[in-house]
Amino acid sequence: IFHLFLHTRKKMELLLLLIICQCSINSVKTHSVSKPNIVLLMADDLGIGDLGCYGNRTLRTPNIDRLAKEGVTLTQHIAASPLCTPSRAAFLTGRYPIRSGMAAFSRVGVFLFSASSGGLPSEEITFSKLLKQEGYATALIGKWHLGMNCESSNDFCHHPHSHGFDYFYGLPVTNLRDCKPGQGSVFLKGVQKSLIIPIQITGIALVSLAIAQYSGLLKVPFQPLGYCLLIITVSLGVLIFFFYHFRQLNCFLMRDHEIIQQPLSYENLTQRLTKEAMQFIGRNTDGPFLLVLSYLHVHTALYASENFKGKSKHGLYGDAVEEMDWSVGQILDVLEKQNLGDKTLVYFTSDQGAHVEEISSAGEVHGGYNGIYKGGKSTNWEGGIRVPGLLRWPGVVQAGAYIDEPTSNMDIFPTIVKLAGAQLPSDRIIDGHDLLPLLQGKVTRSKHEFLFHYCNAYLNAVRWHPGNSESVWKVFFFTPNFSPEDSNGCYDSHVCFCHGGFVTRHDPPLLFDLSRDPEEKAPLTPETESRFYEILRVVHQAVDNHTRSLHAVPNQLSWDNLLWKPWLQLCCSSLFQSCYCDYESGGSPLEVHSG
Repeated sequence: IFHLFLHTRKKMELLLLLIICQCSINSVKTHSVSKPNIVLLMADDLGIGDLGCYGNRTLRTPNIDRLAKEGVTLTQHIAASPLCTPSRAAFLTGRYPIRSGMAAFSRVGVFLFSASSGGLPSEEITFSKLLKQEGYATALIGKWHLGMNCESSNDFCHHPHSHGFDYFYGLPVTNLRDCKPGQGSVFLKGVQKSLIIPIQITGIALVSLAIAQYSGLLKVPFQPLGYCLLIITVSLGVLIFFFYHFRQLNCFLMRDHEIIQQPLSYENLTQRLTKEAMQFIGRNTDGPFLLVLSYLHVHTALYASENFKGKSKHGLYGDAVEEMDWSVGQILDVLEKQNLGDKTLVYFTSDQGAHVEEISSAGEVHGGYNGIYKGGKSTNWEGGIRVPGLLRWPGVVQAGAYIDEPTSNMDIFPTIVKLAGAQLPSDRIIDGHDLLPLLQGKVTRSKHEFLFHYCNAYLNAVRWHPGNSESVWKVFFFTPNFSPEDSNGCYDSHVCFCHGGFVTRHDPPLLFDLSRDPEEKAPLTPETESRFYEILRVVHQAVDNHTRSLHAVPNQLSWDNLLWKPWLQLCCSSLFQSCYCDYESGGSPLEVHSG
């Protein structure tokens, strides 16, 4: 009996020890997937075919490729818009940009001026706001492009601080050719087309009136004519002043609410952004942090520091890609150095596809490569919206896995909000879905049965991935008119537009099966697809349901909100001193090695 008692006691102790160990393991596992650090890396206009992990064999991107090797590669990762401003609004809010008023009904679909009054509305809930409420230190470094002021030059209603970021270092608008001397202008051709004819007509009308007045054929009251001339003269003067000083007025660097360099200098710019990001990580090793590093690469104007210039096989564009890859490596290295690698979810993407029409005045290709995919930035062909999607979190998400399910950059919102322990907003529709079950291999199907592809505020196409099928149907209601016609973009206008004579409408809509035709080469017909009309019926029903979920909101990209307003202009000195200051020069740049 005594031996039996000892044997039973040992078994009980062993069982108790196993229970304690299991509880500890579960506790560690639960802790590991709650409140991780979040690092979100976003390129600008990067093509999915520019990276080694997506098949490129001539550009060197070992650090970005490392994310793929140590994490998950999303091969059907979709930007919510093929343009910067609306795509970034969707990324931050997890919602289609049409819901927040960040989709234009006019031709211009992005903010171009620092003194525009439009921007991401304060009523929108960003992931940075929710993470900040959960105790996260938050920073946005690099490009913002979601507005700045509303009614005065210091209300900062659209500033990153107003959307949950504790720290901001970067550009309030975007990088443009006009920001870099010698790189040409994105406005000149458009301004010439828009203004020359009206100026000619006005000039002819005024000269005709003057001749009629002088010859006595017509009596024209002098005062109204004088007022008309004055208004025209002042308007032209303001316009000439603005474009002559465009670089100073729109291309500047800020730290929080202060301008620290106006105009922007490109010297060691990527090194400066990277250094700021590394210092932010270093300041927050003890608590959870959210870092959004929004690169200026590879939007034009292209630039690269001396360590990378002329080193790639693809000119200045390739140099810029490889410099950005170096920066990604620096971020990964500092995470490892601070023993934060296993506690940090890292995500890499681009805001949309490569801008294929970008060609320098010297004829050098300044746009990226979208691989096998058709079109590029500003279009909803796959080349414009299928972007890199890489997520790494050692020990939590699968390493070296590939997921070909439809996912969206809107999915980052619910994914990281849930990881931070915050609640998703219940007073609005969130269009993104939590990616973690997919990333961990717990499910194999995406929750996105439908994805709606907008060209500005116009519903352009719909993607349908039925739950009982491997097919991914894509329906186009209209497509852009490429120019030249046999090209892969809108080279004559630099970008494709979304309405009027710039598009061709299709009735019935064009239908593709991306699972069989990812290059969108051969539209299906009732003769080649027996379910043609059934597929269109389901898609039209989905569109009806989606449209009913939309509510009228103020248009942040109306002409009134897009135009330059002098009273909103940020200036570190004064307009009469050409808005010049430089508090950045003289700082020690981060040491770089191009490899």
